[in-house]
Amino acid sequence: MEIDLNYNQPLIMHVDLNSCFAMIEQQANPLLRNKPIAVAAYNTPRGIILAASYEAKALGIKVGVNVRDAKIICPEIIILTPDPDKYFDAHYRFKKILLNYTNEITPKSIDEFVIDFSGSIAIQQGLSLETIGKQIKQDIRRELGEYVTVNIGIAANRFLAKLAAGLKKPDGMDKITAANLRKTYSKLELIDLPGINIHYKSRLNLAGIYTPIEFLDAPLWKLKNEVFKSILGFYWYLRLRGHEIDSINFSRKSFGQQYALGQKTTNTTELSRLLMKLSEKAGRRLRKEGYQALGIHFWMSFDDHTYYAKRHQLRQPIYSTQDIFRQAQKLLLAYPINAKVTNLGVSVYRLQSIKHQQLSLFDNPLLNSNSLAIASDKINNQYGEFTLIPALMANMQEVIIKRVALGSVDTN
Repeated sequence: MEIDLNYNQPLIMHVDLNSCFAMIEQQANPLLRNKPIAVAAYNTPRGIILAASYEAKALGIKVGVNVRDAKIICPEIIILTPDPDKYFDAHYRFKKILLNYTNEITPKSIDEFVIDFSGSIAIQQGLSLETIGKQIKQDIRRELGEYVTVNIGIAANRFLAKLAAGLKKPDGMDKITAANLRKTYSKLELIDLPGINIHYKSRLNLAGIYTPIEFLDAPLWKLKNEVFKSILGFYWYLRLRGHEIDSINFSRKSFGQQYALGQKTTNTTELSRLLMKLSEKAGRRLRKEGYQALGIHFWMSFDDHTYYAKRHQLRQPIYSTQDIFRQAQKLLLAYPINAKVTNLGVSVYRLQSIKHQQLSLFDNPLLNSNSLAIASDKINNQYGEFTLIPALMANMQEVIIKRVALGSVDTN
């Protein structure tokens, strides 16, 4: 079976803020502009760089480098820690601007949006996406600040729009169509394609595919049976040709939180306190989306480079913070801790809608627990996060502070 390129009018736009966290910090503080700065999870030697300004990137400082190595590369680099409220404010203003053009907007992360202009009045009025893109750039500079720039990509599907957005950074705009698709691919490496990581690159290489052009020309049977060995091969076959496959809203699989300890410890009491706060954050997200869970996953990593992870499937669904914590703590206490813990995390999975919960005719402690969790969430939503907390979390206001996860727009 052969499927031709998508020759339809490109009506998908991908917009992302350039070096989001770093640029927002530079916009907020003019003294930081035109200087190498980086936003790191922690301002400690092992803290990981989450975002680097373009001045820092030009020196080779990239996301994932630790603070110690960044300072070796550039002793003058300015290291900042995250200010989530500032970034979420920018996200909301960013979204508000885009809503002036169409309601078909999908946030992909705190700094990325996909816009479908197929039903937009602006298109019906005869405006081109290039014209709209230029106007969006002006709107963003006016509303977010003169130092803030965005990359814009235009194409017939989300994959190619994201690829186009990265072709002329910073402050770029490009369009990929069926007419220039092969020329665009010919200038790129496999690893330049969104979604192709080192693992997938190795798979493709083993099948004799070394370039995006060879990837495009590979027959469907080869991608499906030899490279990906699943339906993913068919998805990539369509994606590369400009057909939409990524607009499908797959159901949520899990909710989780993790934390890198500033002070490593073997103390199970202290770890339990941290675990309670992680359980509260994960639980609030679970409840906000209307789910309960039938599985719990807990993990720890240690300073001797070892790792512990344990999953447990439950007979009764969990919903409240206390229930999540109780199950996670069992997994924590079941493992002998012989080295200092550096990271720990908890997630809940096997999700089911709370609407499907079966109610008992008799007193049900589970329902009482759920009702208490809902009431607690309402209070915290109205008066601020962690206004009402379990006693175990007392005096932990500055521990596991709000973080912005890359690839997420969750504000809890």
